[in-house]
Amino acid sequence: MSNDTPLQKKLPWRWTEGDLTVTRSNAWSGPGCHEGCGVLLYTDSAGTLVKVEGDPENPFNQGRLCVRCLALPEVTYHPDRLLFPQKRAGERGEDKWERISWEEAYDTIVEKFNGYKEEFGAESVVFCQGTGRDVTWANGRLCYGFGSPNSSDFQSGMACYLPRLASLYATTGNFLVADCSQYFPARYDDPRWTPSECIVVWGCNPIISNADGFFGHWVVDCMQRGSKLIVVDPRLTWLAAKADIWLQIRPGTDAAMALAWLDVIIREGLYDEDFVEKWTLGFDRLAERVAEYPVAEMAKVTWVPQEKIEAAARMFAKSKPAAVQWGLAIDMTKESLPAGQAVTALWTVTGNVDIPGGMITTFLPYGADIWGGDWGYSHLPKETKDRRIGLDKYPLLRWGLPLAQADEIVEAMLTDDPYPIKAVWLQASNALACMGADPEKLLKAFRRMEFVVTIDIFKTPTAVACADILLPALTFPEKDGLRAVWYHIGNINKAIEPVGEGKSDATVAIELGHRFNPDSVPWTGAVEYFDSVLEGTEMTFEEMREAGGVLYPDYEYKKYEKALERADGEIGFNTPSGRIELCSSAYERSGLDPLPYFEEPTESPLSTPDLYKEYPIVLTSGARTWGSFHSEHRQIPILRAMRPEPLVEVHPETCERYGVADGDWIWIENHRGRVKRKVHATQIIDPRVINADHGWWYPEQEAAEPSLYGMWDVNFNKLIPWDPGRSGFGANYKSLLCKIYKVADGEGA
Repeated sequence: MSNDTPLQKKLPWRWTEGDLTVTRSNAWSGPGCHEGCGVLLYTDSAGTLVKVEGDPENPFNQGRLCVRCLALPEVTYHPDRLLFPQKRAGERGEDKWERISWEEAYDTIVEKFNGYKEEFGAESVVFCQGTGRDVTWANGRLCYGFGSPNSSDFQSGMACYLPRLASLYATTGNFLVADCSQYFPARYDDPRWTPSECIVVWGCNPIISNADGFFGHWVVDCMQRGSKLIVVDPRLTWLAAKADIWLQIRPGTDAAMALAWLDVIIREGLYDEDFVEKWTLGFDRLAERVAEYPVAEMAKVTWVPQEKIEAAARMFAKSKPAAVQWGLAIDMTKESLPAGQAVTALWTVTGNVDIPGGMITTFLPYGADIWGGDWGYSHLPKETKDRRIGLDKYPLLRWGLPLAQADEIVEAMLTDDPYPIKAVWLQASNALACMGADPEKLLKAFRRMEFVVTIDIFKTPTAVACADILLPALTFPEKDGLRAVWYHIGNINKAIEPVGEGKSDATVAIELGHRFNPDSVPWTGAVEYFDSVLEGTEMTFEEMREAGGVLYPDYEYKKYEKALERADGEIGFNTPSGRIELCSSAYERSGLDPLPYFEEPTESPLSTPDLYKEYPIVLTSGARTWGSFHSEHRQIPILRAMRPEPLVEVHPETCERYGVADGDWIWIENHRGRVKRKVHATQIIDPRVINADHGWWYPEQEAAEPSLYGMWDVNFNKLIPWDPGRSGFGANYKSLLCKIYKVADGEGA
């Protein structure tokens, strides 16, 4: 432990300020994003949560907080919260429910699941979740403890973070993140850290999205300390407007851009020869491949002038240290793995690996089995693991988290191939309205299920359309928990009593786990489980909380030189060769191209020119907004006021061309369907591209079918197919073709 950790400052976790009680905690649970920001929860004498502020003593966010955390009381006390277990009283989709006890809910779930297990095998029950946070371990523990190998999500190509994770593990043996001093409690004052000379923000807007536990304002902090900025984004974001170089890329061409940079760097000899020779494998083959993607040709492909690409590549290569903060744009291309591999090669060949201010390798803090880990998967028999859905078709699934392949799960639900799927456990996931491609197809798959359980904070379109049992989850001020992503581990501290009869995801996982398989959950309760997770800290949950609630493990740079990367204790990287594999042996063993390449999106101006004539606009989606996290927060008045309707960003020239104006409702249509959006005319987007909001539904509208909270008219995913990449990872969520036209009178808005 470092000498300046917050724990050794003996910070209190609870105190009073006037008439209010303050509880120190971490916001790493629904509602909200991946971050786990330090928060101060203020409660009055009645035990009511009255306000939330950022915790200035927490090194992660240093007191800064977004509007979603500030609006937490409105979420916790919202009248539409799910407060009691319920069972379906009518047909699916009718929104008719009967209140039941937890005992009845558990009895029903256990009877149904065990019945399917006995008749069809445990693999006939699928356990799926939405975005990460502290539900991940609970979902995994419940799945593998039950005996099923099928834990996953409902997103084509699992195209959110997992492609980058699999790509990095297959080529470097670990995950890497941009070093903004986040591993040190003293942060920017720690003498071991050096700011990057150049930071590349690629395919994300971290100020708003804060992906993968990366707090976006760190980029600004580094810029204030001299870091130059390159932004690769189709939109002129706030960071792009402040950048030294902004590359306004055509959506879906990120691999082409990265290969163009590599062409410049290798051809001009700007790479780190010493690092490449000592610590990489396959550079010569990479150089041959890169020569097939000359910068002049890739400029035409990406719609970015050649001179700007060259300038960016040179700035990055000549900066030491340099780092890349990347986002979902890499994952949300069909061939996402070679795209990620190409970007990884940029920081590798320039020697910016595990050095201060570069790209640093990561580990779960103290081995905490919370967000990432085994979750009991290793205890499954080999014959069960081998039945994981998609493993036979996509062998690269063996790299990264032990998940089943989402597209293949949906096919199995529809066809009983390779075996019948009878039930789904759906945790913190609004799959129909948020992440699931082709929601009509996904709904058909759900309707074939004999039994579906959902656990969430609010009733969603997915719950109304699909669930047989509804279970109420808790918001983070109502429960204890642990925050554990990469850099540090921290307490989630209960500040108020649950509003209704909800239970924490941890409690549900343990209580149901005891009924499914007591050996898989040898803990009597959630805190006892947290104590086991914290064994590496030599503290219990309560001791850690009393000492301050945030603990940072020691961090060392250049771990590959110190035998700290590999499980076998040898020097080098955690790959078969001990080197970063620019030509990947894992890909080769999986029947994939071992080198990075660019493939046009399935539908694009170049791959489908005839379709482009009919649908002459490139369509992208998924840019984050301040007031919501994916499909969350639509019913919270103060947040909804920030974005009352689903918008589409359209350049003024494009508006004029198609006879639409700012504020008009339009149809966005392709050969799969159409969805409504309200026009926001703006010059931040290329005239050839439009950008649509995602994750929309209207909680104020009718819940029952056919409305499902007004989801169908505004569900962007109606335009997206289930169509993963060759590896099983990645899908074209952000690069489609479309046309636009006004909503006619009488069609409503």
